[in-house]
Amino acid sequence: MATDGQRGADVVERSPRADRDAVERISPGDLVELATDVGPVPMNVGALLLLADGADVDVATVLAQRLEGVARLRQRLVVAPWGLGRPYWVDDETFTSEAHISRVRCTSPGDERALLAVAVDAVTRPLPRSGPLWRAVVVTGLADEQVALVVVMHHVLADGIGGLAVLARVVDRDETAPSTHAAPERERAARPTPRAADLFADSIADRRRALRGALHSLARAHRGRVELGRGGGRRAPRCSLNAPTGPRRQVATVEVDLALVRAAGRRYGATVNDVLLVAVTGAMARILRDRGEDVADLVVSVPVSARASTTSHDLGNRVGVMPVRAPVQGSVPIRLARVAELTRVMKSQARGSSAALVGPVFRLLAAAGLFGWFVDRQRLVNSFLTNMAGPNRPLTFAGARIVRIIPVTITAGNVGVAFAALSYAGRLTVTVIVDPDVVPEADAVAAALAVELRAAASA
Repeated sequence: MATDGQRGADVVERSPRADRDAVERISPGDLVELATDVGPVPMNVGALLLLADGADVDVATVLAQRLEGVARLRQRLVVAPWGLGRPYWVDDETFTSEAHISRVRCTSPGDERALLAVAVDAVTRPLPRSGPLWRAVVVTGLADEQVALVVVMHHVLADGIGGLAVLARVVDRDETAPSTHAAPERERAARPTPRAADLFADSIADRRRALRGALHSLARAHRGRVELGRGGGRRAPRCSLNAPTGPRRQVATVEVDLALVRAAGRRYGATVNDVLLVAVTGAMARILRDRGEDVADLVVSVPVSARASTTSHDLGNRVGVMPVRAPVQGSVPIRLARVAELTRVMKSQARGSSAALVGPVFRLLAAAGLFGWFVDRQRLVNSFLTNMAGPNRPLTFAGARIVRIIPVTITAGNVGVAFAALSYAGRLTVTVIVDPDVVPEADAVAAALAVELRAAASA
């Protein structure tokens, strides 16, 4: 399933770079995720996998074996000395998968609410910068003898498509596809740590490449303005859902039939992402009306991937943003047709090109120590919606069927409620993420979202 947010990951692996002495720099997009990690919650992303009827093997052991096959998860990030370029990855010689995997027994009664609380705790705890930037939690004590996995990565490691590529290495291998589990021995040998001379030479080469690509960057900047709505438009409306957020987060979920959402979009020339935009803004408007506030529209920022697929050997971030001003008044068909019209105009052939405009501004704010101040006061967006296309067929892990895959993303700044959607095996799960001190109505938002999705499906 390919949507306007981030499209599905190709599980076919390609060989890592043959040059083992090359400096593995983080990309400019990765640098944005690292530099802007200044809020009260870390810039982490996570996924919750719910397994049916438990697993007959040691889940942690299987998980460790499979995650060890992803080279980036065995590396730590090093900040280069001043003048020697962007941070870079080096192999962690003390790495063991087991050190990053913990086991937790869910609190009684072991229902979805208790499980989601465990997932939120795993995602909102900072990851030590001294080692590989990920953790996994095996959750037991759930109803019906189920077992869950929570996998958390810092956003500098991967965007949504990269996360799906890692997921492809975790699940049981499809016997009809090339193997994605065993890590080649050439990957397991430790790469030498770059010397200062290596960093200097690489930084010079990197600057030369940047100069050669300057003309191309100008062309991408023009397309980026299209993706951003040509950089114009009014500010996002003021509302009580936008207030500086703190360290606490709470989540709730809504699950719907993906086919119904697709059909609703097709009736009005819209995509699944368009339907979600109408539904989440409609749900937010319902909450605002309950608070005595009335708005004509709301602005939601949608990440747009610059790539259609990737592998676990090619992670990182290549994502732009598309802020969509969605009307919240009028019938669902009218709102859906309007959103579809807006997104068609904003979509660029060079997907994700807006990163060339947004990234440098965010890095500059971060370097000046102003990014936290900016995001706590921004008037650009009211919320965020991440929409990822997950596997379209049921998967298993260690022989146990994966019942659900629930995305958990964290946002900082003054966005009190955000949404993350992921399709899996014909179902679409939408996670509502709130700061309960700003939006204590997480369950009410989820209930309103369910109503809006049903209204779209029956429009």
